[in-house]
Amino acid sequence: MDLIPTPGQVVSAVGNLAHQLVHGGVADLRPMPRTVLEEGPHREVHHYRPSASAPQQGDPVLLVAPLAAPALCYDLRRGCSLVEHLVEQGRPTYLVEYGAVAVRDPDVGIGPWVDDVVPRAIEAASEHAGGRPVHVVGWSLGGILGLLTAADRPDLPIASVSALGSPTDVSLVPLMAPPQPPLGLTEGGGLIPRTYRAVSAVPVPLVPWVLQLSSVQRLVTRPLAFAAHLDDADLLAQLEAVDRFTDAMTAYPGRSFGQVYHRFLPGNALVDGAMALGSREISLSAITAPVLVLAGATDTLAPVAAVRAVLPHLSGSREPRFEIVPGGHLGLLTGRAARTGTWPVLDDWFGSCP
Repeated sequence: MDLIPTPGQVVSAVGNLAHQLVHGGVADLRPMPRTVLEEGPHREVHHYRPSASAPQQGDPVLLVAPLAAPALCYDLRRGCSLVEHLVEQGRPTYLVEYGAVAVRDPDVGIGPWVDDVVPRAIEAASEHAGGRPVHVVGWSLGGILGLLTAADRPDLPIASVSALGSPTDVSLVPLMAPPQPPLGLTEGGGLIPRTYRAVSAVPVPLVPWVLQLSSVQRLVTRPLAFAAHLDDADLLAQLEAVDRFTDAMTAYPGRSFGQVYHRFLPGNALVDGAMALGSREISLSAITAPVLVLAGATDTLAPVAAVRAVLPHLSGSREPRFEIVPGGHLGLLTGRAARTGTWPVLDDWFGSCP
C-alpha cells in the first residue's frame, strides 16, 4: 500500500479488514477433498479426489511429507496449493503422511520410513493408479526420504524422484542448529539414555520460529507487513495460511529426534552420498530413476549450494536435473511465486520423464 493510499487501496484495505474481523481471516483454507487409501503404522496414504473438469492423465504423483512438518505444506490454501494445481492438471495425486511420533515411541528412528512407510505408499499409489509408475515428490526432509527409498529399493515402481529444498551437505547451511549431546547419549538402556529419550525433542515453539527465519512471515516484520499490505488480500491470505502451517508443526521426540538432528545436521550423514541404516549402507548412486533437484533462490534453511551438493552422488540416475526456483524454504513449494516458478517446472518434468 502506498504511503498515501489511493482510494482504491483504501477500499480494498477496509474490505480486507472487515473480512478479517467478521470471518476471522481472508484465506480459503478448505483442504482439497481426499480419501484414505491405506493405513499402517505411522502411515496414512491418501488419494485426492479428481477434478470433474480435468480428465485423469499421466503417471501418478506421491507427495512425501517431511517428519515434523504437517501435510499442509502441499495443500497450504486454495490458490497456493500444489495439490490443487496437480488435481486441476488431471494428475492422479496421492499423499503419505505419518501423524505425530509420540514420546511413547522412543525407539522409532528414521528406519521405518525408508524400510516400510514410503515404499508401501509408493506401491499403494501405483496399485490404485492401475500399476503405473509413481513420481515421488518430497519437500525438505521428505525429499531426502524419497531419495533414500529410491536408492534402497530400485525395484519399486518409481517414475522419478523430485527433491525440493533438500540439503545433503549441511556444512553449507549457515543456520546450523546449536550443538546437542552426542548421539550415543540417546542409545542404550541406562537411566541417562532413557531419560534423554523421554524428554528430548525439538520444542514445538522453536520449529515455527526457525522456519519463519526464512519465510515472508518473520517474527519482527510480520505486523508491519500486515499493515503495509492491508489492501493485498492475496498476501494477507498467504500470511494467514503460513501462520496455520507453522502452528501445526510438531516436535521430533525420542530416537527419531536423535537420528534426524544428530545424523543429518551435526553428523552431516549424506555429505558423501551414502549413510548407514541398520546393518546396510544406502548409497544415492544406486538410484536409477530420473531425479529432479530444486533449490530455492532465497532459501536460508536449505541454501542452493547445500541442495546442489547431491548432484555428484546421482551417478546412477538416468536423468538428473537441477534448477533454482524463486522462494525461500516453504515459499519454493507453496509460495505465491511457486505458481510460475516451481509448479511449471514440475509439470514439465512429469511430462518429459519416459
